[in-house]
Amino acid sequence: MIQTNSLVLASGNAGKIKELQALLPAYSLIPQTQFDVSEVEETGTTFVENAILKARHAAKISKLPTIADDSGLVVAALNDAPGIYSARYAGQGASDTENTAKLLRELDGMPLIQRHAYFFCVLVLMRHVNDPCPVIAQGRWDGYILDYPQGEYGFGYDPVFGVPTHHCSAAELTLDIKNSLSHRGKALMQLERELKRHTICG
Repeated sequence: MIQTNSLVLASGNAGKIKELQALLPAYSLIPQTQFDVSEVEETGTTFVENAILKARHAAKISKLPTIADDSGLVVAALNDAPGIYSARYAGQGASDTENTAKLLRELDGMPLIQRHAYFFCVLVLMRHVNDPCPVIAQGRWDGYILDYPQGEYGFGYDPVFGVPTHHCSAAELTLDIKNSLSHRGKALMQLERELKRHTICG
């Protein structure tokens, strides 16, 4: 039975679901796959546009309030790539390992001073498919790209994302520490403040 504090998460990414649920313990996050929601084509040119597309699509099918996340890695030396194409940098359906390998090839031989990067996250909450005022939250996490993967935690580009404050990769951080630092953690804090100010479910 669906609870009144349930929110659909417009994602099938197990890593994202785990992180978001840990950051929103007061809500029950339901993966969109439980409603047979298919992946929507991300035709936007920004993280915000794609997050709205995903949230509206899942809200339409599930008929429940929906949170969508669109996030990615931005590397200045690569003209802000992979950006909104982070999940498919090495091609449609590419694995995390393939995307990371392409990133490292593109930066091969580049000195550390030129390897600045940041993760960016946009979270959108739509109360229903025709919500005219979706809640939008965002967060940014600055770091640098390592020469090779390190660590076994996290997902995506975490093994090659250097964390300046901890002198390790994001994949070497525990989930609690990562959530306190990350782009997604910062966006969730902002979103949680908005959830307390609005009547979302009922």
